[in-house]
Amino acid sequence: MLLPRPLCDANARSGGESLGNLPEWDLSDLYTAPDAPEVARDLDWLDEACARFAADYEGRLATLDAAGMRGCVERYERIDMVAGRLGSYAGLRHYQDTLDSGRAKFLADVQDRITVATTAIVFFALEFNRIEDDHLGALMAADAGLARYAPVFARMRAMRPHQLSDELEKFLHDQSTVGAAAWNRLFDETMAGLEFDVAGAEGPLNLESTLNLLTDADRSRREAGARALTEVFGRNVKLFARVHNTLAKDKEIADRWRKMPTPQHARHLANHVEPEVVQALRDAVVAAYPRLSHRYYRLKARWMGLPKLQVWDRNAPLPIETPRLVGWEEARATVSEAYCAFDPRMADLIEPFFTRGWIDAGVKPGKAPGAFAHPTVTDAHPYIMLNYLGKPRDVMTLAHELGHGVHQRLAAGQGELLSATPLTLAETASVFGEMLTFQRMLAGARDATERKVLLAGKVEDMINTVVRQIAFYDFESRLHAARRTGELTPEDINALWMSVQGESLGDAFEFMPGYETFWSYIPHFVHSPFYVYAYAFGDGLVNALYAVHAEGRAGFQDLYFEMLKAGGSKHHRELLAPFGLDASDPAFWGRGLAMIAGMIDELEAMEG
Repeated sequence: MLLPRPLCDANARSGGESLGNLPEWDLSDLYTAPDAPEVARDLDWLDEACARFAADYEGRLATLDAAGMRGCVERYERIDMVAGRLGSYAGLRHYQDTLDSGRAKFLADVQDRITVATTAIVFFALEFNRIEDDHLGALMAADAGLARYAPVFARMRAMRPHQLSDELEKFLHDQSTVGAAAWNRLFDETMAGLEFDVAGAEGPLNLESTLNLLTDADRSRREAGARALTEVFGRNVKLFARVHNTLAKDKEIADRWRKMPTPQHARHLANHVEPEVVQALRDAVVAAYPRLSHRYYRLKARWMGLPKLQVWDRNAPLPIETPRLVGWEEARATVSEAYCAFDPRMADLIEPFFTRGWIDAGVKPGKAPGAFAHPTVTDAHPYIMLNYLGKPRDVMTLAHELGHGVHQRLAAGQGELLSATPLTLAETASVFGEMLTFQRMLAGARDATERKVLLAGKVEDMINTVVRQIAFYDFESRLHAARRTGELTPEDINALWMSVQGESLGDAFEFMPGYETFWSYIPHFVHSPFYVYAYAFGDGLVNALYAVHAEGRAGFQDLYFEMLKAGGSKHHRELLAPFGLDASDPAFWGRGLAMIAGMIDELEAMEG
């Protein structure tokens, strides 16, 4: 996610001779240091701006004319941007080293200041939602500048049936930093501090490095990594069960007070997607388990000469695959060339990520695990975090996160309130970037063996994105449903996890003792309940979208850019219509799943 020069309080690190010099963030485009005068200035401005906003508008929104309402919304947007810049800077510094108490304190202090200041403006959405539809429609008809915010207003007003009293909403907002946010921090800090004693390793490994062993070519190393994971997760499972119990109960209370019909409903509202569309996606994927994951993993077991796959074989390289480390510069060139071949504008958009310090790539003690692209604010730029270890899958992760970066840069033109894309569409550019990179690599395959390895790798990535994420969604659905009947023991949660694992992975697997605790390390369950279906949504959407591109649709690139530039200003139905696609059509999801099945067909044919 970020920068040009090294942070003043972080040591630049290389990936060693094999990977080359890995970039680190330069957060100076946000703030130069936590004690920079601009930080104090913006925090003070936020206090004053929120207080002035409340004094000028609270109790008066319904009396504003069109120009006055537009001015009000624009002031609200400016507050949102300054708060976002402060929060982004504090959060990104913390993710670089979650074990640094100084960074943790700075994050907590900034979050507290933002929460206290913005409590004064909680009234805005609540009061706005009480404005009559006809009156709001007349205001927008009278002012085009106000009318452009119509998608924002629609999302706000979707919450009207679930809105609480002004006083209670302010209390919940003020109390948020010691509620779910505090449990999120406990989870993050605990995960970052875990150490895994892996047989054969010179010393303890962190989570990212241990998970990386599960893709090692050496089966004994994969097993050693898996057993180290089970040992540490098992030792900490009571804490993780407490985190999940508390957050699920916290959500149940909020959902009950807000009269949400299901635990998933708030996520659907936030994503601006109809529950029946998500259900159609879920049902289509579950029905496809036998012809996708079950069939592929039986193939893989045969390729590996095993009667059953163990969990440490799921992401193993094929026996015919030549293990190799992909250096940083090669990864950069591979993705850049794939993006450029699609459209040179794509290459121009990703270049600053490499040259101006917008990426933090190396694996370091205390650094948050995983990868993400954070948009920060629309008057700055996104930052990408990776934990780059030189595996071929890491190249695809780079392609994925750069896709997010492209999307976020293009959508920034919509402004702070309209740029954010609902999660269901937020994965579009990222998965499309992966597909571009994969198709370029596949076209350059030198022989049938290399083509088989590439196809198998892509199928596994798609299974991880579609099948596994829908299994995660089902796990969350069962966990939240079960928590509503009472406290869940670690054994209860373990059983829920294993129920979806068997269904989704099929009979090719034998599950080792301890695998039942692997739910405990997945951050989406903690940070963003029911987020995970967005990955499957995005993959299915991109498969259908790429099929349109492959069919030679005239002007596809320009249509694609317009879709990304729209950000959150349009509904998924409007965005897909120019491509002749409709996510509410059950055949839409079948088209995407058929692409995965077709790749498995080709792999099966290679067996003959």
